[in-house]
Amino acid sequence: MAISEDEIYSIMFTSLKHPVRRKILRMLATKPMTFMEIVENLGVSTSHLTYHLESLGELVSKLDNGQYKLSTFGLATVSAMNGVEEAPQIEPKRRTKLTVKWQAVLGALLIAVVLFAGLFAFQYNTLNQVSASQKALAAQNKQLVSCGTGPDKVYNFLEYMTAIDARNYTVTLDSDVINYRSDFNVAEETIKYTLTTVVTPQTSMDVNLRFRNNHFSRYDLTIGESSPILIPNQPNDLLQTANLTLTHYKAYSGDAYITPMINLLDTVTNISSNTYIQGNMALQITNSAGTVMFYWMWYQDGIYFQSKGLMMTFQSNLLTVMTDGYWLFTVGSTSLAVSQDQAVSIAKNYVKTMSYPIQGQTYTGFNVVSGDPLSTQMVPHTRGNSVALVPYWYVELKLTSIYPGGYNEVGIGIYADTGQVSDANLLVSNAET
Repeated sequence: MAISEDEIYSIMFTSLKHPVRRKILRMLATKPMTFMEIVENLGVSTSHLTYHLESLGELVSKLDNGQYKLSTFGLATVSAMNGVEEAPQIEPKRRTKLTVKWQAVLGALLIAVVLFAGLFAFQYNTLNQVSASQKALAAQNKQLVSCGTGPDKVYNFLEYMTAIDARNYTVTLDSDVINYRSDFNVAEETIKYTLTTVVTPQTSMDVNLRFRNNHFSRYDLTIGESSPILIPNQPNDLLQTANLTLTHYKAYSGDAYITPMINLLDTVTNISSNTYIQGNMALQITNSAGTVMFYWMWYQDGIYFQSKGLMMTFQSNLLTVMTDGYWLFTVGSTSLAVSQDQAVSIAKNYVKTMSYPIQGQTYTGFNVVSGDPLSTQMVPHTRGNSVALVPYWYVELKLTSIYPGGYNEVGIGIYADTGQVSDANLLVSNAET
């Protein structure tokens, strides 16, 4: 969609007005840079940089390798900015009200002339690049590019990451929502597409994609009544398929941490449920009723940090779910001040004192069935608005009574480094509903 002149002027003036955005434009005019390179050079937080990059809008574009560069529009803006900054300065003389007035008028005219020149250069270069862009489109479609901004990029993701033959489908954008996640300090984009076969009888399936700070975060495929149409000659061996998918994802994202994941997968000889460890990288494979899950995660001091991990789920050799939080989360602590037994004791005592709203009424006096808990798991969790993971016990207990809504269990989360109860939620057991 073409940008109006009013929008162009608005973006130009907004960018030139803020010193941080002017500095970003100067930096990118020299060479393309990654998000973290810009953060390090500017000395600002990632949230501030995300805000400024979003404010720059069409002035900045993101390359396939994750680097940011100036668009033609951005180059024209930098030219305009340089023109204003390089304008000769006049030695101050006796200033009168009339002189000040005319200097302000002349300054405004100079800025307007430079901006018009930059706009003309932008429009001229854009027209010249149309032909070149069309010629480059075929080559671009063969590359792994980040998805989330149009059907062509969804085609690339599906074909290179899932082996779905997207040429046999019409892709419809259903929704595209961007929110700011204050808990992780990231901009989160959630996109939903419907894929409908181009031949009759028509069948469809849904694809959900999530990006955080423009980095892939989640893919979820919901299949209809018929099986998807796949690109011919796909591997029949699931280990080969998983290895190929992970290799493609490394090329797609450019993230170095995927290499040890590939190396660890190379040591696996069958897809039976098992756990493999190399250094700080762990791989858990779960095979249940034809659904196979590969889960790579950070492993340290005997603790599996699941959130700092990458997961792929296959059904009948087809990738149906993929998540990647390895790049986002960090390890904040591995301290275990609270043992598993101590966590169970803390949870049981907490339940006795808790109050819980159910259907508009607050309930107290909860009691749990004596004996062992239903389950106790170590699932490292963040604390506050942070991406740093700390050890965290999650204890599920059976209640002695059934409450409105069928609630008959309770889940208690406890930070294992402090013993502090983080959250408590009533649960419904499937066995009794």
